[in-house]
Amino acid sequence: MTENTQPVPPPAPPQSAETPPPPPPPVSAPTPESGKKADVGKRFLAALIDGILAFVIGLIPFIGGLIGAAYLLVRDGMDLDFMDRRSLGKKIMKLRPIRLDGQPMDLETSLKRNFVFALGPVAEVFVFIPILGWAIAILLGVAAVILIVIEIVLVVSDAEGRRLGDKVGGTKVIEVIE
Repeated sequence: MTENTQPVPPPAPPQSAETPPPPPPPVSAPTPESGKKADVGKRFLAALIDGILAFVIGLIPFIGGLIGAAYLLVRDGMDLDFMDRRSLGKKIMKLRPIRLDGQPMDLETSLKRNFVFALGPVAEVFVFIPILGWAIAILLGVAAVILIVIEIVLVVSDAEGRRLGDKVGGTKVIEVIE
């Protein structure tokens, strides 16, 4: 006859009189449901702050327009501590662009959502090229104005405040408490 033996579990560690408190819940990134639609006035002021910054940068001869355009393109995706993956204007106005798929903002998404705002500064570069450059600058400038008007109309009229760039980038802008 064989004995049917069961393994004996090891004894539980002794409980101390003081048990540590449970860890705090993890802090998650904002999701599309975690914040309310950004106020149109705050969005306008944030865009104005960013536009002034890009304009001032654009005053640097020859390369200023390109640097200003680069800022406008990547402003919401830069992984810099003081910016926190949003533009300086949005940081000041306590707004945050978020991706609808829940992923963190990145440079590619920022490029998609902000391409319209780089057209004006890029146009500045072409004014240094006689005749053909002027024509290109005028066309880019007119295209930029038309697209920005469309952006403004969409921010005001869309239920979620999503402009063309938000729809292309799969994003929206929310208010945060930070």
